[in-house]
Amino acid sequence: MERREDGVHLGTHRFRDGRPLGTSAQIHDKDYKDPPAAPLFEVAELSCWSFYRAGIAEFTATFLFEYIAILTVIEVSKSPMKCSSVGVQGIAWAFGGMIFTLVYCTSGISGGHINPAVTFGLFLGRKLSFTRALFYMVMQCGGAVCGAGVVKGFQGRMEFELHGGGANVVSTGYSKVDGLGAEIIGTFVLVYTVFSATDAKLSARDSRVPILAPLPIGFAVFLVHLATIPITGTGINPARSLGAAIIYNKEQAWNEHWIFWAGPFAGAAIAAAYHQIIIRSFLFKTS
Repeated sequence: MERREDGVHLGTHRFRDGRPLGTSAQIHDKDYKDPPAAPLFEVAELSCWSFYRAGIAEFTATFLFEYIAILTVIEVSKSPMKCSSVGVQGIAWAFGGMIFTLVYCTSGISGGHINPAVTFGLFLGRKLSFTRALFYMVMQCGGAVCGAGVVKGFQGRMEFELHGGGANVVSTGYSKVDGLGAEIIGTFVLVYTVFSATDAKLSARDSRVPILAPLPIGFAVFLVHLATIPITGTGINPARSLGAAIIYNKEQAWNEHWIFWAGPFAGAAIAAAYHQIIIRSFLFKTS
């Protein structure tokens, strides 16, 4: 039977661990049911402790993510030579590694979104209600602002501002269109990976899928950072970009800030549509 704790799904595997062989394996592998679509508004959530616990988990996870990520970016920018620091690869590992760790820690509580774009994509895929999606986004942004604020407190105002505060901007030599395109494609990769790694069909066939999901998600973040750090510093997470922009609070960061919301949200929407329409063919199912 499906297990629950305070209204939160603990797992999606509904079948026995022993797997049949041969023809029967092919039959049973197809014996799964998609979870029902989340309601648009679910007022009952507001009276559940699990709802607020999930929001706190998102706040805490995004706070820790922003703290490690921004601190790594600033330490690399402080180094006179990239070779004497962790460099671009180290930044990518810091972002991807933290996402892997935090998704693993919070997936059973909040789903481990840690990103408004991921939340938006899953909302479009009817994986959570608008009520929960909005609450998650507010908590994620709040956590990111606090995380960047702590980094500024450690670094000191002068040092923090001297090295750009870890804020996302379009690099010299690239246009705003280039930056927007990089954010759209990068977020598509991330959200597409999230949908695939948490797919109910795969979970039904293999009980290990929910456990392994944080690995491809974190690795996707790592790879996207390797590709797009030279272009935009890699946003793909509006909360991460907002937190740094608010604490840095310079015109340079705000002039192009819209790119780090429009790009990730567009990429998430395209990924949700691609997964639901093309991969799962929901529009073409007759029953």
